[in-house]
Formats: sequence, structure tokens, C-alpha cells
Amino acid sequence: MTAPPDPVAAADAVVAAVDPALTSPGVRSSDAVLVTGPWLAGVSSLIAVLRARLPEVPFVEADELPAGTAPLAVVFAVSAVSPLTESDCELLDLAADQTDCVIGVLTKVDAHDDWREVLATDRDLCGVHRARYARLPWVGVAAAPESGEPAVDELVGLLRGVLDDPDVLRRNRLRAWESRLEKVIARYRADGDGADRQARVSALRTQREEIRRGRRLEKSQRAIALRSQIQQARVQLAYFARNRCASVRGELQEDIATLGRRGFAAFEDGARRRAAEVMAEVDEGVATHLTAVAADLRLDPAPAPPHPSPVPELPAPPLRSRRLETRLMMLLGAGFGLGVALAVSRLFTGVDPGLTVVGVLAGAAAGLAVTVWVVGIRGLLHDRGVLDRWVADVTAALRSAAEEAVATRVLAAEAALSGSLAAEEAVEADTAAGQIAEIDAELREHAAATARAAALRDRRLPGLLRALDAVRAELRGASDAEFTAASEPNSGGTVGY
Repeated sequence: MTAPPDPVAAADAVVAAVDPALTSPGVRSSDAVLVTGPWLAGVSSLIAVLRARLPEVPFVEADELPAGTAPLAVVFAVSAVSPLTESDCELLDLAADQTDCVIGVLTKVDAHDDWREVLATDRDLCGVHRARYARLPWVGVAAAPESGEPAVDELVGLLRGVLDDPDVLRRNRLRAWESRLEKVIARYRADGDGADRQARVSALRTQREEIRRGRRLEKSQRAIALRSQIQQARVQLAYFARNRCASVRGELQEDIATLGRRGFAAFEDGARRRAAEVMAEVDEGVATHLTAVAADLRLDPAPAPPHPSPVPELPAPPLRSRRLETRLMMLLGAGFGLGVALAVSRLFTGVDPGLTVVGVLAGAAAGLAVTVWVVGIRGLLHDRGVLDRWVADVTAALRSAAEEAVATRVLAAEAALSGSLAAEEAVEADTAAGQIAEIDAELREHAAATARAAALRDRRLPGLLRALDAVRAELRGASDAEFTAASEPNSGGTVGY
């Protein structure tokens, strides 16, 4: 006597005939019936009633089914309160992923008069969601009515018919094969297209572009900052040097206004000393300012010059070459003195004629004193004027020397800071180049892996697609036969409450 054919082996043979390398969908079959549904659909009440009516059939809920195990059938319960939602359809997909035998159940029909319209809507929504649900049988039940016995007779009869169908195991195995093949094909296509790598590749390209843009932007900003700081330093330090020279000039001119002849030599020495102090102050101000510039730019400060800025050669004030002026002043002084002498002698003569000799002597003494005083005062004022012009010439030379020192120091600092900036830019460019090289290497690895995955997809996909077509053809044949049987009178189908 010949043993009946194994339905699982018969389903596996359909796939093996197309691709012998495919041996199993990787799922364990179970003889349990899964009862599941969205929250508040009445799953607990329904499974309790089914266990009482069909004690020989193991009914389980979703959390009681071991992972990797496909149920023999799925009872998907939804409430008659409202039609299905997209999340409900996704829950149905998850429950019936590897099981072909699925029964739709509308619960709580005793509490809702419009349950038939909701059931028709649910049937249409499921058919739109996936084509395999278009012929899904639906029944209405009242597992926990407010009065009377539970109304689950139609569901129990439908379950008995499904479980007694000898083709159930084969159809379930074919559905498991379909699910497995769809997932494998999707994975091959995703790997070949690089879909799983696309996010990482996009992130790497964005990171590479950000590194390049950041380098260009930082380089431009630092170069602009260096030029700006150097220009500001040149203007500010030149202004400082001019102001310092102008201040010294004003101080020296104030000293000249109260200067006596005996202080000329000390004044000249003091002016030379002040000029040296100004050059030292300019050097110190330049060094301080350029150090602050280097700190702001985060660069090494420019090296200090080996020698301080030289003090300009200052000529002696021309106080000796004034013979003609002296002769003229002596002549003018003598005239003033003679006039004073005559006035004094006449004064004495007018007082007492006997004092004529005394008046002459007194007039001569007064005239001589006035002459000496006028000549001395005029000489002092002349020498002060000479010193004033000398101070102007000295401070002009000092200003020129200070501005030259500022320009020279700023130019040297610009060259040094530019070199330091170029060195840092080279180091940062090497670092960025290393980062970009690492990114490019990873991108090449992703491209090579994607190319390998594409080659593997092109090699494996035709066989997998033929196997999937064969499985779907078998499932369509089984569904057509089932639909034909269901179309006959008293053969099941949608049942009313």
C-alpha cells in the first residue's frame, strides 16, 4: 500500500524543481491556531470560547507562539466598532506572513447594528492592502454577548473545514516559501542597489565635502584675518609713532619758552635723550601690539629684531653763526642806550643845573645797561627761535625714523606670520588630506561591495524569481480550487450573524 505524499515535501519539491539550492524556507510548522488582532478587539474572549468549543485544537495568542514557528491557521479578530486601519492591516501581515490559511473575524456584532457594513468595508480594505486577502473569508461573531450564548457557530464550522482540509499544510508551506523568497529577493536587490549602504555613502560624501569646504573657508578666513590685523597694526602703530613725536615736540617747545641761556646745552642733551626714549617706546609698542596680533591669530609671535631701532642722527642747533645779527642788535641797542642816556641826563639837568655832570654819568650808565639788556634779550629770543626750529626739524626726523621703524617691523612681522600661517596650513592640509583619503578608501570599499552584491544579485535573482513564480502559481491554483469549492451551496464563505 502506497503512503500518502508528504504535503511539506510536495511544496519543497516545487521550489527545488526550479532551484535545487533552495532546500527550506527556515520556518517550523505548528499545529496551533493563532488568534490575534488589534487592541480591544476581543481576542481574549474569542480564544476562550474557541478553546471551549474546539478543545482538540490548540489555540494560542501572539506572545505564546515560539519565534520562528508558523501557526497552522490564523484567526484575525477586529472589532465592529469601526473599519480597519493601516496599522491593523500591518498587524495582519505580520501574523499571516508564513501562513496561508487566514480567517477574518468581526467581533462584538451583537452591540453594533451596522456590523455588516463594517465587515464589507474591512473585506474591501484588506483586498486593497494585499491581493492575497481579496478572497479572505470573513465571519461575524459575538464571543461575549451581553445576553445569551456566544455566537461563534459559523466560525467554528469554518475552522473545522479549514483544519480538515488535507491541502492546508502544503499551502502554508508554499506561503512560507513565498514570504522567504520575497525577503531574499528584496535583500539581494537592496544589496545590489546599495540601499543599505546609501545612507553611509551619502554621509561620507557629505563629510568629505564639509572637510573640503571647511578647509577652503578656514584658509580664506585666516588669510583675511592676517591681512586685516597687519593693516590695522600698520595704521595704529604709525598713528602711535606720530602722536608720540608730536607729544615730544610740544613738551620741548614748552621747555623752550622758559629756557635760559645757561640751559641750552642741557636742553640739547635732553632733546637727544627724549628722542632715544621715543624710539624705545615705539619699539616696545610695536612688539606688544604684534605679539597680541600673533596671539589673536593663534600663531607663533614674530621674532624680535636683534638690535633696537636706531635713533636718527640729530644735528646740533645752529646757535653760533649769527655775527651780522649780533652787530645789528648792538647797533640798535646802542641807539636805545643813547636815547636813554640823553633822557636821564636831561632829567638831572632839569632838576638842578649843577647836577649836569652827575646826569651825564648816570645817563651813560643807564644807556649802557639798556644797550646790554636789549642786545642780550634779543639774542636770547633769537636763540630760542633757533631752538624751536631745531626742535621741529628734530621731531620731523624722529617721526620719519619712527614711522620707518614701524613699517620695517610690521613688514617683517607680516612675513614671519605669513610663514607661520603657511606652515600651519600645510599641516592642516595634510590632516584634511588624510581624512579625505580615509573617506575615499571607505567609499571605494562600499562601491566594490555594492558591485559584488550586484553581481551576486544578477546571478541569483533569475532563479529566485522563477521559484517565486512557481510558488505563486501553486498558490493561485490552490486558491482557485478553494474558491470554486466555496462558491458551491452550503460550502462556507461569509456568514451572517
